[in-house]
Amino acid sequence: MALVARDGSIDWLCLPDLDSPSVFASLDPDRGGRFRLAPEEPYAIERRYVPQTNVLETTFRTGGGAARVTDALLLPTNGLAPTRELARRVEGLSGSVPMRWSVEPRFDYARARTRIARRGELPVASAGRDALAVCSWEAGKPQDGDGTISARFAAEVGREALIDVTVAHGDALVLPPREEVERRLRGTVDFWRSWVRRREYNGPWRDSVIRSALALKLLIFAPSGGIAAAATTSLPETLGGERNWDYRFSWVRDASAALDALLRLGCPAEVEAFFWWLLHASQLTHPRLNVLYRLNGRARVEEEMLSLEGYGGSGPVRVGNLAAEQLQLDVYGHLLQTAWLYCGAGGGLSGDTGRRVAETADLVCRIWSSPDSGIWEVRSEPRHFTQSKMMCWIALDRAVRLAKKGQIPDRNADRWRREADEIARFVGERCWSPQRRSFLRFPGADEVDASLLLPAMLAYGGDAERERLAATVDRVRAELAEGALLYRYRGEDGLRGAEGGFLACSFWLVDALAQLGRVEEAVAMMEDLLPLANDVGLYAEEIDPDSGEFLGNFPQGLVHLALVNAAVTVAERGR
Repeated sequence: MALVARDGSIDWLCLPDLDSPSVFASLDPDRGGRFRLAPEEPYAIERRYVPQTNVLETTFRTGGGAARVTDALLLPTNGLAPTRELARRVEGLSGSVPMRWSVEPRFDYARARTRIARRGELPVASAGRDALAVCSWEAGKPQDGDGTISARFAAEVGREALIDVTVAHGDALVLPPREEVERRLRGTVDFWRSWVRRREYNGPWRDSVIRSALALKLLIFAPSGGIAAAATTSLPETLGGERNWDYRFSWVRDASAALDALLRLGCPAEVEAFFWWLLHASQLTHPRLNVLYRLNGRARVEEEMLSLEGYGGSGPVRVGNLAAEQLQLDVYGHLLQTAWLYCGAGGGLSGDTGRRVAETADLVCRIWSSPDSGIWEVRSEPRHFTQSKMMCWIALDRAVRLAKKGQIPDRNADRWRREADEIARFVGERCWSPQRRSFLRFPGADEVDASLLLPAMLAYGGDAERERLAATVDRVRAELAEGALLYRYRGEDGLRGAEGGFLACSFWLVDALAQLGRVEEAVAMMEDLLPLANDVGLYAEEIDPDSGEFLGNFPQGLVHLALVNAAVTVAERGR
């Protein structure tokens, strides 16, 4: 996945994989590198995705004419083709538009020295095992110097220029002819359109749902099936603060929402791949679950600081994520809910896999009473977070259900029921406030937490808790909403700096309202949230309620998952 700025600059690209070190990273505008492509005179722009694809079109309009840039990460075809390839095609639409482009590769988060050499007429940048070739046609004569490859040309009617970047990482560097690049560009458009045609959603807000589905597909790491939380690292949750995290990993807490969304969209191949990726990754730490895993399924994730300036001067820039070492009890509920959804959709657990899931339920019986860091990964002291306890109840409830269906061994089902009852007593006696008519963030707190919307969506406690969950939803909305946006919480979390409205929580509220039968309220809120996307329908993690600016990593998978699930829930309850 590459991020393209509104001025046509590719500002973020990690190669060879989404969680690899960056090649373009204008997190540091002076040192990080980028791929610029824009007119040399003042311009206005219009952007859109080619309909039903992840191929981007940017139209530049100047006083002298107009030109369209088409950007795509190309999908490889049979035969000798680059495994990683970025194509940028420039078409003259009217008049003549003077264009300039420059490729400034800065390998390994700008820590490696970039060398540029020539293979025949082609400039090739390299550092260690990494190499990047720039092939161009009708796009001027490339010059190189000071670690940059650049050229000028005029975009004119009837003329198409093409710039193709191919990458090698310890393997052969392929230098393709133009006709093959054009063929792969057409094939990439065809692939996305074919993929969209197979999606099974025709309810309200279909365009937004399909755009979210396309964004989620980009976050799936094809070799393993793991789903990244976002494409970026260290885009700040508040300018000048320290809430800058690396989200290029797969979080277990997103698993049940991910599987639910993929099932509802009719994505059987992605469901199968992700579910078994999750079970194989968690095998490495069984029966304990890590908070997150690498996209290749490995469990070891370290965190380090880079000497980059940071977006808008907001450091630190982190790679890796220390949250991997935390205890977060809610992940066990998400894993068992994922298994329940998978089996309910016709999947099955093998004997060994069923045994492992049962052993995970046994572990929940032993550890649910421990304090933890909670879903929001606070870096203050662990607490007895209410939502964590509720998700442990979900874990044991789903284990009992799976045992009844014969999917996992039932030898400890009685113990799972007893511990689930004990959790319910703890939550009812310690975490409910009769005065506030709400579950609280943790025992003794005087505030709520938007994560308490999740138990309402997952039917925590069954019919017996429906009334209290509904009251909690109202309290969350009253205390944390600012317009259509919700904050996650307002209490102390051990970090400097405030944060914006958390978009996933806002879509959770839509979902929870619909689950509780309040469809008209859900529809009204959804109509307020959808226009907050950027100009091509994507969302970051957060939005500043005052300025409307995006905050946090982008695009945020959890937000797009929540959007899909909220839309489908509203459609189902509306019927």
